[in-house]
Amino acid sequence: MIFYIMGKSASGKDSLYKKLLASDLRLNRVVIYTTRPKRDGESEGVEYYFVDKKFLDDNKEKVIEERVYHTVFGDWFYATIDDGKIEKNKNYVMIGTLESYNNMKKYYGEEMIFPIYIEASDEIRRERAIKRENMQKVPKFDEMERRFKADEIDFSEENIKKARIEKRYNINELEECFKEVSADIRKNG
Repeated sequence: MIFYIMGKSASGKDSLYKKLLASDLRLNRVVIYTTRPKRDGESEGVEYYFVDKKFLDDNKEKVIEERVYHTVFGDWFYATIDDGKIEKNKNYVMIGTLESYNNMKKYYGEEMIFPIYIEASDEIRRERAIKRENMQKVPKFDEMERRFKADEIDFSEENIKKARIEKRYNINELEECFKEVSADIRKNG
């Protein structure tokens, strides 16, 4: 089973993801590939595999899903690749977008993907995003604003409904969200 965390930018996906991996749930990580530059504090093979566009093109036949973001710094590609690291008899957790969630369901089958759609108030998300950018050597506030605007379309109520996501987890309080998600993982894993 793949437990798939998604939500708008700065909603707390990474915090929940790290907490789940550190828990006793014995979840394995699915690491996706990206051409975007590594942020301060990120590590190769942990948050992402940082690659160039040629790598993605050379592995086109293994791509499960790929998306591109036209950022203020150029095009950044993200892709999930069938690199042989997902075994059918194990439980995994990954982070992505609604679009990639839908493509993962098509590839693995709906019964193999469990959605964890998290929500946080816009005020909390904005505070987190500004704090994260201020921690970077070169803050990218224009890109932060672009992501916030894109999220309104990407995570519209219509798109959430089309993806058949029924349950939402409020992550304004990380501990409470973690407990609720953990209980659902234990039930469904």
